[in-house]
Amino acid sequence: MITLKGVTLRRGVKVLLDKVSVVINPGEKAGLVGRNGAGKSSLFALINGSLHEDGGEFSQPSSWRLAQVAQEMPETGQGATDFVMAGDSALMTAQEEVAAAEAAGDGERMAHAYMALHDAGSHDAKARAQALILGLGFKVTELDNPVNSFSGGWRMRLQLARALMSPSDLLLLDEPTNHLDLDALVWLESWLKRYTGTLLVISHDREFLDAIIGVTLHIENASLTRYGGNYSAFEETRALALELQQNAYSRQQEKIAHLQSFINRFKAKATKARQAQSRVKALERMEKLAPVLTSADFNFEFKAPANVPNPMLVLRDADCGYPATDGGPPAVIVHKATRTVTAGQRIGILGANGQGKSTLVKTIARVLTPLAGTLTEGKGLAVGYFAQQELDVLRPQDNPLEHMTRLARNALPDGESGREQDLRNFLGSFNFVGDMVKQPVGTLSGGEKARLVLAMLVWQRPNLLLLDEPTNHLDLATREALAVALNEFEGAVMLVSHDRALLRSVCDEFWLVARGGVTPFDGDLDEYQQFLLDEARRVREAARIDLKEEKAATPIVVPPAAKKKITPQMKILKRDFAKVEQRLAELETQRAAIEARLGELATPQEIGELGLELQTATDALAASEEQWLLLSEQIETSNL
Repeated sequence: MITLKGVTLRRGVKVLLDKVSVVINPGEKAGLVGRNGAGKSSLFALINGSLHEDGGEFSQPSSWRLAQVAQEMPETGQGATDFVMAGDSALMTAQEEVAAAEAAGDGERMAHAYMALHDAGSHDAKARAQALILGLGFKVTELDNPVNSFSGGWRMRLQLARALMSPSDLLLLDEPTNHLDLDALVWLESWLKRYTGTLLVISHDREFLDAIIGVTLHIENASLTRYGGNYSAFEETRALALELQQNAYSRQQEKIAHLQSFINRFKAKATKARQAQSRVKALERMEKLAPVLTSADFNFEFKAPANVPNPMLVLRDADCGYPATDGGPPAVIVHKATRTVTAGQRIGILGANGQGKSTLVKTIARVLTPLAGTLTEGKGLAVGYFAQQELDVLRPQDNPLEHMTRLARNALPDGESGREQDLRNFLGSFNFVGDMVKQPVGTLSGGEKARLVLAMLVWQRPNLLLLDEPTNHLDLATREALAVALNEFEGAVMLVSHDRALLRSVCDEFWLVARGGVTPFDGDLDEYQQFLLDEARRVREAARIDLKEEKAATPIVVPPAAKKKITPQMKILKRDFAKVEQRLAELETQRAAIEARLGELATPQEIGELGLELQTATDALAASEEQWLLLSEQIETSNL
């Protein structure tokens, strides 16, 4: 277990944890929550050994294997699959030993090396690595692409896959959802639920935390408190505790006032001096309770638009995509989109990764021009566009005040003042106070940069907000403030987000971008998650059928010399392939039996219990199908 006994942790002169004690048991899944800067990442640094306690005792099992996501951006021409497989250090060591044994021509050493390689999971390592990559949103055609051919966000997904690939007893995840779409997030939740080791995760996504954790660790005012249950349970328990603390403080204040009143009235009277003195001692001995002190909640509001056209815009038979390059044809991602945005709408844009959500938003934001069809804007349309890359276009050397001054100079709204004090006051409403307005943007945290972009967006008074993943780097308090501000906004909102709590609280309708088109989605987010799972299974099944048809159409001709020599590695592959085929047949039979029993049940409890069994069998079948597909490819490659 992980044990902290009276641990004090500092960063510079700042005390982050002050004599805290907590225990994390083996196999527990714990969420670490608290405001930005509270010390969450520093606690991770203590656990991974890069930071040491300044007081108290910290311990964890020395035999535990630790896995975590590397924070540096990988710069390598290595293929994606090989890069992820390299996260399994035991497998890499075993492969090196096999190579050394073969080079030495030592038969006995080769036998031991191959056994060690099998024990390290080499027989399905490629399958496992590629299942992780595909689960995190990559396409089948990208499995062997060089790592440095991907953008920064996609490279960080590969770092996450590499960490998940590593066999571990303890997994540390610091904001793992920041670079994920909703479909990849749903997949990650499913993977983490099956993880058998001890998990510590830092996240500001309440629904993600609710889905996977059973323990909440809260850092506030240099204290660390353990709560049983997921994030929602933590909120309820903490709210009750704060209420009880405040009530106890209020009662104590009344008692102190009563004692002090008695002392003041009677300490000068001889007949009451002894009683007054005893009251003084009682007052001195009383353990003073602290009032409830919580950080001030952050809040802001979007200013009322100067006008609100209706309709805001109309898309008619619009092809959304990218213009032709190098003489090739244009890349159409979304075909013949016909939709209308009216005043006051709150639209959530859904769609699996790569289907065109951001392309659609960029077209509406005028970043892209429709390749065909029309986009008609209402008179006076003022678009406020927040994109993930907006943080990258901030000038690192300039400070927040300089950004606002430049904005005021270039596009001063009617009735607004560009005076420095007005701009300082405005930035103050976004928690840029004091010297922070003069701090270079390059030294700000991701959350502070996101708040600055929001401030610049608010100041321009848009009447249509296009928000593409606005919550990355925002803590829970700021996310809640954003939800409140969006609900009070008088214009229209179009939102792409993997934060389901934000989608649920803001959006009253959804558009689905899928299979090259845009259509209304009539279900809720729970139904959309099931749609994503069904769609992923459909894609896997299509790939499996395509592979079978390809193998049937192109029989493999094995040279006679190859028939005479079957390597130990091939024997292992064929044995594992036979096991997977048998497992697939068993699971198909099991699922059919469950579905048949579901039709015979009457009570809701029986149906619910069997429904869980059906979901488990379906997930296991999907995983076995992926393994079958990848083992087939490995055997075919080895035979060539």
